[in-house]
Parts: sequence; C-alpha cells; structure tokens
Amino acid sequence: MPKFLRIGVHQSNVSGYTSKAWCIRRAGATIFLKWGAVEVHGAGDGRKVYWTLPAREKTIRCRTVKRAQDYAKAAIARRRNHRYEPLAGNIATRRRSAGRGAEPKQALATILVVDIVQSTEKVARLGDTRWTQVMSHYYVAVRKELKTLRGKEVVTTGDGLLAIFKAPAAAVRCATAICEAVRTLGLEIRVGLHAGEYKVSGGEVVGLAFHIGTRVAAKARAGEVLVSSVVKDLMSQSQIRFGDRGVHRLKGVPERWRLYRVEHEGVRKK
Repeated sequence: MPKFLRIGVHQSNVSGYTSKAWCIRRAGATIFLKWGAVEVHGAGDGRKVYWTLPAREKTIRCRTVKRAQDYAKAAIARRRNHRYEPLAGNIATRRRSAGRGAEPKQALATILVVDIVQSTEKVARLGDTRWTQVMSHYYVAVRKELKTLRGKEVVTTGDGLLAIFKAPAAAVRCATAICEAVRTLGLEIRVGLHAGEYKVSGGEVVGLAFHIGTRVAAKARAGEVLVSSVVKDLMSQSQIRFGDRGVHRLKGVPERWRLYRVEHEGVRKK
C-alpha cells in the first residue's frame, strides 16, 4: 500500500512531532483509502510512525480496473500537490495501556496557535523544493523556542502549529520569540493565544479552548500576537503590555470576544 506523509511538517532529522498520513491500495477495480493523524518518533532510518488515533478508512468501487488505475493515479498526484511525499515502512498502531479506558483527564493550559501568513503565495514563488527547505528551518526554529520556554507541541497543521503552556507568560514570550526567529527566514506569522480547559483522552487532545485559540490567531495581522481577554486577565501582574484590538466575533464561538495585541519588543507594531 503506497503511503504518504505530509511534508512541511516532515523532517527526517527531527523526532517527536505530529503530521498527517494518507495511504491508498488498489485491488482490481476497488480502491482502499486510509488516512489520519500520525506521530513521528526517531530520525533517519530508525524513524517510527504511529497512528495517533484509529485511521479513517474508505472503500471505492470503480467498476473497471482502468477506472481504478486512473483514480489511484489522480489521487496520488493530488496528494503530491498538497505537499505529501512517499513514506517508506509501516505505520504502526500504539498499544493502549490498561488505564487508557478511564475517563478523559481535564487540564488547564494556555494555548498557542501559530500560522504562516500568505503561505500559498510563498509556495508558488519559491517552488516546492525550496519551500520544503524553508519549512524545515521554520519548524526547527519554532521547536527550539518551545523547548526553551517549556511549551508542549500538540499538533502541526501543515503551515502552522498548536502548543500548550502551563503559564501564560511563557506562552506570550514564546510567541514573540517565534515571530523574531522566523522573520530571519523571510516568513511572517500570526499568533493567537487563549487559556482554557481541555481534555486528554488516549492520544487525543480536545476542547473548545483549542478552537477559540485558532479563531484568535485568524484575527491577527502579519507579525502580530493576539490574546483573548482570558489570557490578559491572567497576566494582570505581568510587565508585558497589551493594546486593545476591540471586540470580535469568532467564527463558530459563542458571544463576542475582546482581543488584545501584545506590545512587546519582539513584536512588530502595526
């Protein structure tokens, strides 16, 4: 079964990150698809890839072998256009421990969401090969700041990343440091921060707080770090200053939210 791992988040020399995998198999006139989120551990030839959750599957009956062959060829071409590359080896399923069937654990964290501004235009200008190199350096820079400020990467999203922090001040400092670090690569990012509860169930991390963080990031301008009012309130004793960016509707999120811009030496003011 040909397997593909999304590049841009794929780094052969880095361990401990999440990505997406997609597999296709043809048997006569029938196509079997399998896809989902994966964890990558190890590097180089010793790298191992695991499904983070049971993969989704789909069966497509094409009636004729020729149609199935054409479907598979077109599907693989589409994945390559979306920055997937062939993945050697098997994708394993993690064995669950005896305690995994317990109730999901609930925790509180500050959520950081990073997204590259105008990434599609940059891919078109640089080309796939050069863009893959830039993205490799991008994730190295982001993960270096996460490690320095004790952030935990949750998932990568193609051009972005979601992480959690125990302390909001650490999350804000990490966000401003990332803005500066990736600017040397010719990249501008937008960052959103929100604090709230989330649940951990097996390998999955879920909660409305993650969606709010993503929506906050979507409101940020290039080079800007935006935080929700929750984060600002938690940092009332901090020396970090905030500028009011008004009240906003966040897509799919109840009520209106007041957002604030981080006014910090590491963030370019607009």
